[in-house]
Amino acid sequence: MKKNILGAALLALTLSGAAMAAAIPAYVTDAVADTTRPKADTDRDALRLPAETIAFAGVKPGMKVAEFFPGGGYFTRTLSDVVGPKGHIYGIENAKWDDGSDAKVAAAVKDHNVSMQRVKLGEFSLPEKVDLAWITQNYHDLHITKYGPVDMAAFNKHVYESLKPGGTYFILDHQANPGTGEPQIAALHRIEKAQVIREVEAAGFKLAAQGNALRHTTDDHTKSVFDKSVQGRTDQFMLRFVKP
Repeated sequence: MKKNILGAALLALTLSGAAMAAAIPAYVTDAVADTTRPKADTDRDALRLPAETIAFAGVKPGMKVAEFFPGGGYFTRTLSDVVGPKGHIYGIENAKWDDGSDAKVAAAVKDHNVSMQRVKLGEFSLPEKVDLAWITQNYHDLHITKYGPVDMAAFNKHVYESLKPGGTYFILDHQANPGTGEPQIAALHRIEKAQVIREVEAAGFKLAAQGNALRHTTDDHTKSVFDKSVQGRTDQFMLRFVKP
């Protein structure tokens, strides 16, 4: 009996793994496997799971994507590969974060389907409506006033209006404990998932799916994401919203 139970469990795990692999399209795995990606990026893949993240967000060839706060371009290069020559990545960076991000992104991207704009936090302008708006590990920064005051209701409504009907708003961030207020968001660089859902749905979006690939249940949410004991292994949530 024990052997049968063990065999069934192993089969279930195998099928689950196969299903996960099948859920990641080849154009995503090929982009992640691109040998021109910087080593500094590929060294982080085991922690950041770019294939699972991009597949969950639903990025596809030909899409127009607004990528908020690309930083050093960790995702930009791969997103650029996935959307291909018929797509475009509009990088939107906070002008106050003057860390040479534009140069980092340019060095990471070989294609000419990426453009960058540096603007005040929470402000942006796109030349066309896009298929997907993307924010990874930075939605909470919009709540940190030292980076620039942001009207969150207005920001999320602007994102809504910038998307095509049926468009996707993808947010990945570090989980905070219930009741985490603005001072704690600024100190810990975390935000409660329920708060993000409330704010985004208030702009008219519908929550379509939640992803658990980056869940880390040993993280108690009380440490800054830059604390070495949790850095890179924080409990993170993925949310995919749709514009009806």
